[in-house]
Amino acid sequence: MDKQRQLDDFFGIPSPEENKNGTSNKKTSGLKEVLNGKNKILTKLNLLPKVLSNKERYLILAFLFLITGSIIAIPITSYLHLTMPVAAKGGQISEGVVGEPRHVNPLLYQTDADRDLVKLIYSGLFKYNEDGKLVPDLAKSYEISPDELNYTVYLRENIFWHDGKPLTVDDIIFTVRTAQNTDYGSMQRINWQGVELEKANDHTLIFKLKNKYAQFLNNLTLPIMPQHLWENIRPINFALSELNLKPIGSGPYMFKKIQKDSSGRIRLYELTANQDFYSQEPFIEKIQLKFYESEDALVEAFNRSEFDNLSFISSKNLNKIKFKQRLDTEETRMPRYFGLFFNQNQSKALSDKNIRLALAHATNKEALVNNVLDGNGVAIDSPMIDAVFFSEQETKKYDYNKDLAKETLDKNGWNQNDPPAGEAGENGIRIKGEEKLSIKLTTSTWPELAEVAKQIKDQWLEIGVDVQIEMLPTPELQQTIKERDYQILLFGEILNLDPDPFSLWHSSQKKDPGLNLALYDNKSADTLLEDARKTIAPTERMKKYQEFQNLIIEDIPAIFLYSPYYLYAHSKKLKGVENKIIAMPSDRLLNIEKWYVETKRVWK
Repeated sequence: MDKQRQLDDFFGIPSPEENKNGTSNKKTSGLKEVLNGKNKILTKLNLLPKVLSNKERYLILAFLFLITGSIIAIPITSYLHLTMPVAAKGGQISEGVVGEPRHVNPLLYQTDADRDLVKLIYSGLFKYNEDGKLVPDLAKSYEISPDELNYTVYLRENIFWHDGKPLTVDDIIFTVRTAQNTDYGSMQRINWQGVELEKANDHTLIFKLKNKYAQFLNNLTLPIMPQHLWENIRPINFALSELNLKPIGSGPYMFKKIQKDSSGRIRLYELTANQDFYSQEPFIEKIQLKFYESEDALVEAFNRSEFDNLSFISSKNLNKIKFKQRLDTEETRMPRYFGLFFNQNQSKALSDKNIRLALAHATNKEALVNNVLDGNGVAIDSPMIDAVFFSEQETKKYDYNKDLAKETLDKNGWNQNDPPAGEAGENGIRIKGEEKLSIKLTTSTWPELAEVAKQIKDQWLEIGVDVQIEMLPTPELQQTIKERDYQILLFGEILNLDPDPFSLWHSSQKKDPGLNLALYDNKSADTLLEDARKTIAPTERMKKYQEFQNLIIEDIPAIFLYSPYYLYAHSKKLKGVENKIIAMPSDRLLNIEKWYVETKRVWK
């Protein structure tokens, strides 16, 4: 039987012979019986595969699939159109950190690991938000007296420590007075000298200052410690208490466990969300911080998939990361900079402003940013970092101009002996009489600064200046800085988001423990720094800092090189990281309660 005849029989179509013999009515009657009989329909359908080609079968299956898919897709599409994804509670993240926790203590922290954990576990009266603005945290509100000497702070209600005890004004008084007590050895002491505290009630506290201090609210970011756990620990045991490694705070995350390796080194901290957090309850349920001895070890561990996020990574090491497609890298501004600080007491040549001017013109800052930072930073011309503090201000600059640098040295009697003046080479170091223009540059063994030092050496050699590089490990460098035993120091400095460069540039800070690394001494600059500290109005205060900045640029006590971006590389699954500017790396965690990895859909 041919294919056409099979199809005709299946659908009950009579053949020409049947029509001729009068049997068509019987066939039609049979078709009705098939259509009305379930079993007969199935029987007929079973014949369908036998009479269809493979191509026809696939076409029918595809047609049925499209119909079924459309039926399913319509409600799904409508649901997606009418709903939107939002953050949901749940999930966990793990983060790699360079260093090891030693004192997870607001008054004793030293390492980046310490700072990260303090930021997660503790909280202060105030904190910075994503935009770098100071906002109340434990505090509900505050008032400043007309004479700007008294700060009245009103505490939130229903705040609890992780052990369930209530947090009160007494805890704040205890924390500040402990910081003020020299027996406890806190680096926070300098911020609280001359400050008195008065308890009005359990939720109201008055800070009394002897002198106006515009940045005092920044001091109130100090994380608060629980009095009931620490008050009976003697100063001699303060740094030894188990609470330094198993802390109890009031922040968004609570200590759960700690893991050490066979040598006793801390390798992991695990924290869980504080379900009773006074602010927004955190979305992420669990956080693990894993600790590594160096940035290279951190990168290697990430490439082995040991954790999700890198707490910090330099531009050079970012290129060593595998699986970059799994990461989002946040470039965040920080009020920190690196510069070349001149110690004019250690070098006769550097005491000549013309020499410093020539060196400034011979320094190609853009090349440093591009070659050392891979573009992840910005060249700067002052210690106030215009892009952070003075967004629209114009400041004096010493643009890179090698010819002008050479001309400046020529005019001041610094000539090149071989080859002739204006050309540089191995023997082309400049001399003046019997004095050779040779300078020692001291810096850290940190790879980034070591590379910057080498490039500075090459740049200055082009104008005939000999540079001897001294690279020191951290302990030796700290001692060298303490003794001010350097000619030029390549180093970095950090400001607060509300800047107070007093300790970095006031003449009273030239000696240790001051941080005036250039030993800068200018009475007009001192006055501006002193007045700015007393000026509460931000606009007026910034005007004084602008004047200070102009003075320091004119005097050239240092060459300000660049401000690097803070690079935070995290898993693409992590959302809600929206910091625009932070004061230090641990501040990336300031609003961690808003981070999330899980989502749910809600109606629009």
